[in-house]
Amino acid sequence: MELTPEQRRDRARQAVQVSWQKTEDPAARTEPARAAALKRFENQVDPDRVLPEDERLRRANEAKRQFYKRLGKLSAAARRARREATRAAL
Repeated sequence: MELTPEQRRDRARQAVQVSWQKTEDPAARTEPARAAALKRFENQVDPDRVLPEDERLRRANEAKRQFYKRLGKLSAAARRARREATRAAL
């Protein structure tokens, strides 16, 4: 039996929920991803590793904050545009 895209999404969501229910330490499970994300920002602010580590981390965390702030603004603008388009269509 072929599943519809909606059925596949529902099945995948259920699998994710079960997986997280069985996870004893969520922070440990997500640590590799958080470390990789921080490394991305470290590479952005100090690709040659010439800064002292504490300064590189400070700048990387600032770059990360700015990235997510911009992402939030773009998301809000997209939601606003969708809402306005829906109102205009009525």
